[in-house]
Amino acid sequence: MSDVKKKSAGKPKAAPTLYFIVLHHLGKGTLLMLTSLGIFALNKSGHDLGGVYDEFLRFLHLDPAQRFFMNIGDWLDQVTPANLRVAEMGTLLYGLVLIGAGIGLAFRAHWGVWLAIGEAAFFIPIEIYELARHLSSRPIVLPPRTEMFHHPVAGLFAVLAINVVVVIYLSANRQRIFKH
Repeated sequence: MSDVKKKSAGKPKAAPTLYFIVLHHLGKGTLLMLTSLGIFALNKSGHDLGGVYDEFLRFLHLDPAQRFFMNIGDWLDQVTPANLRVAEMGTLLYGLVLIGAGIGLAFRAHWGVWLAIGEAAFFIPIEIYELARHLSSRPIVLPPRTEMFHHPVAGLFAVLAINVVVVIYLSANRQRIFKH
């Protein structure tokens, strides 16, 4: 009878929230890796970003003359190959961190939980700053950028809430879930 208790004690406990966090990290990491490959291919092709963007909008049967799409097009005209290389490397490294954290959490490795907590906690001050910037009547340092997204506050609240929940959940349950 004691053998049964020993075997069940070594078996990891079910953690549905952990599985969601693993899928979230692996999904985001995979999307970032694919984005990095796309940026790499675009940078190597030497195509005009504005032209590629206009072709893509026409392919989707969207009007490139709408203000939202024109603002994105104006921003793309200012992108240089050096900026693309920085974006490519940043998305590649961040994607690798997310995939590493997702794999570490999936295998319930002790380092995986700390990597996931650090990744989620890193963005919390940035999100709070952005929320304060958008919600304040006086500009903190820079005025809110409203030229592309008119109501980013709901999205910022959602991302902040998800990151806070991930940090609290993993911090509170790391001893219970990760027995290493």
